[in-house]
Amino acid sequence: MHALIAPDKFKGSLTARQVADGLAEGMRVPGVEITTLPLADGGDGSVDAAVSAGLRHERVRVAAALGDVHTASYAHNASTAVVEIANTCGLSTLPAGHKDPLRASSLGAGQVLRAALRHRTPRVVLALGGSASSDAGVGLLSALGVTFRDDAGHILTPDAASLPHIARIEGRPLPELDDVELLIAGDVTNPLTGPDGAAHVYGPQKGADAATVQWLDTAVTEFVDVLSHNGFPAAPAIAARAGAGAAGGAGFAAMLLGGRMVSGADFFLDLLDFDTHRAAADLVITGEGRIDRQTAHGKLLSALAARAHPTPVVAVAGRNDLPRREWARAGFTAVHALADLTSSDTAADPVLTTQLLTQVGRDIAREHGRSAGIPADTERPRSG
Repeated sequence: MHALIAPDKFKGSLTARQVADGLAEGMRVPGVEITTLPLADGGDGSVDAAVSAGLRHERVRVAAALGDVHTASYAHNASTAVVEIANTCGLSTLPAGHKDPLRASSLGAGQVLRAALRHRTPRVVLALGGSASSDAGVGLLSALGVTFRDDAGHILTPDAASLPHIARIEGRPLPELDDVELLIAGDVTNPLTGPDGAAHVYGPQKGADAATVQWLDTAVTEFVDVLSHNGFPAAPAIAARAGAGAAGGAGFAAMLLGGRMVSGADFFLDLLDFDTHRAAADLVITGEGRIDRQTAHGKLLSALAARAHPTPVVAVAGRNDLPRREWARAGFTAVHALADLTSSDTAADPVLTTQLLTQVGRDIAREHGRSAGIPADTERPRSG
């Protein structure tokens, strides 16, 4: 039996690589061949997934969400560069427990994008998941050559707090962008403003209370108007597009630069050559931190399950809220939840999570090994 282990991360606990390795450890029995393929969907781990696909890993010093300089990374080869917001200026770069939706900036993502452009790859992918900012992309634009000034001509800090004070917009995006296909990888379809926009839907996740959410939405709306009178006449139309509200409006800024939204799930499945790996597999094991009804609506696991058919797909999650009657509709032959094996909070315990993943991997190998004719009493080989 050839098993393809292709999970996403367990957010806040384990990377996709660690999840894959934990499951693989349990499945290493005679008669089972294993391929691991850690995945991403445009969020945390997108650069790592690109590196596992053979792209070169690069490190660069940039601004974290609140401006502290830290080391971020991107990946590239001759044709593609992959930049992610999560490891540059995302939630993971905030001081522990400190969210600041007015001061958090997308500047770091723009700085990494600028570094990636030096390689002159014909395609650059900006992965939007895991953002900390609600700045409508002023940080991103600032790093790429656009200057924002107030009425007195002072240059403003590129964050959400500055949005109501922007009176003049100067400069133009880097000319290097003219010859690049900019892809925006994500699964968010919200517009920039309004009740379904970035502030109302995602602001609370970034620390915004009800009053701040309303303030942000008003400030971003006014910013779009200023843009439309300062060299970006298409700004209102772009703000209304699906995905403009991604990453606190960084999706909007990337669209202003000529970027095109693509499914993060499908892009990374293609980049990692999932279809070729799946064709050689008798069983696919995937997973993420939580599986629920949203999983079946365009998320990474549902995209994977659709492309894997008719190969059986087993899903593993920290927590499962998808009723058994809906497993087949989601494309899963079975779902295993770590929460069913312990009363502890696995999301807060990476060691326990790894141990339980190994146990689940062992169970999957036993269950599917029987149908493949592998003796149930096969002794696990000793390490060493």
